[in-house]
Amino acid sequence: MRFPVRLRSNAGMGRALWLRMGTLWVLALALAPAATSAAAPTDVRAVRLWESPEYTRTVFDLGGVVEYKLFTLQNPDRVVLDLQGAKLATGYSAPKPHGRVLGLRSGQPTVDSLRVVIDVTPGTRPKSFLLPPVGKKNHRLVIDLYPRVATGAAQPARSVPAVASGPLRDVVIAIDAGHGGEDPGAIGAKGTREKNVTLAVARALAVAIDAEPGMRALLVRDGDYFIPHKQRYQKARDARADLFVSIHADAFTRRAASGSSVYILSQRGASSEAARWLAASENQSDLVGGVSLDDKDNTLAAVLLDLSQGATLGASDAVAASVLRSLARVGKVHSRNVQRANFVVLRSPDVPSILVETAFISNPAEERRLNDPGHQRVLAKAMLDGIRDYFHGSPPPDSWIAAHPQRPREHIVARGESLSLIAMRHRISLGELRRVNNLSTDMVRAGTVLRIPSES
Repeated sequence: MRFPVRLRSNAGMGRALWLRMGTLWVLALALAPAATSAAAPTDVRAVRLWESPEYTRTVFDLGGVVEYKLFTLQNPDRVVLDLQGAKLATGYSAPKPHGRVLGLRSGQPTVDSLRVVIDVTPGTRPKSFLLPPVGKKNHRLVIDLYPRVATGAAQPARSVPAVASGPLRDVVIAIDAGHGGEDPGAIGAKGTREKNVTLAVARALAVAIDAEPGMRALLVRDGDYFIPHKQRYQKARDARADLFVSIHADAFTRRAASGSSVYILSQRGASSEAARWLAASENQSDLVGGVSLDDKDNTLAAVLLDLSQGATLGASDAVAASVLRSLARVGKVHSRNVQRANFVVLRSPDVPSILVETAFISNPAEERRLNDPGHQRVLAKAMLDGIRDYFHGSPPPDSWIAAHPQRPREHIVARGESLSLIAMRHRISLGELRRVNNLSTDMVRAGTVLRIPSES
């Protein structure tokens, strides 16, 4: 909760200081012992800082559960953290200033409480949460430090910027390197961290895409920092990306498991996300498939969203199949079919999205290859080939690729596409499309490769 608190200065300042004090008492784990004060103090073992373009993440490594209170002070700006039943561990040292953190101090006001003061840049806004133990990590307290958004000022309308100037544009591929920062992902037997491998492959793919005529790469993460899942696909939407590719490295308890896999969002995941979008008022002003939902009644908004998602899933399926075929030409694939799962990062309603498991980092042989820059480029080239094949077969009408087609032109039929829609998209007559492909009906199956004649 956030509420105003009036504090009066001590040293005869004779004025009232107003601040917004966000007081939050949190008990980690509902079943934690009630008599915290009687227990031995919890150690604060270390503090780590991670910098991202949006915020600075401050992570407190804890020896157990804690209660904490967090509030802000001004002149100078600082974030104050009070930890009940806690103390600094032996050997603790404060991290060097980084990002929005200008300094970090601590003291022990009472026997059973620890106060940490974080000096921050002006206008910093904290968000905090507790993380339970996972893997080799113990309890953690995370404080994300954001720049404060001015209140009372008129906010610009949310809109999607154009991706390029002029009549013809590049096809934009958003590349998401999985994990990052505090989240290392899977760890191989030799200590290889998934977050490092995914970033290396993502950068190699970005270089390959930028060298391809008519295509442009957007790196969602270009450093060692964590981005929440929903922010990842939102970055792709904000850039009006034509495709979102999330790169990962698989892991399994059986070390012999090997090969690449390609995933798209399951229909169940798409349905649940559609409900969330329609229910969340903050999303009503967003664009879905180029159409704003904020001026539509609920029935029409649901229909528009369903149509957008259907086309998006169909395109995702087609490009995933193309990338999987390309990966199969350069190495083993774990499954020869496109997989479907409810990954949060794939839930964009209007950007075709795929997740590529490049290999099994838990397999010693594949772990070695994932660390090889040459193999990273091989994986990137294979993904590029699959992406290129799809977009040269189904180019956006206003793109450079559509105006400079490869010969022969082809179109891979996606789920939900009709023959008439394909003809309209490629600016040709339905009769000509039937004739060139020797079709006697307008029924076409998903995955069918159609020849596209020159525009008539």
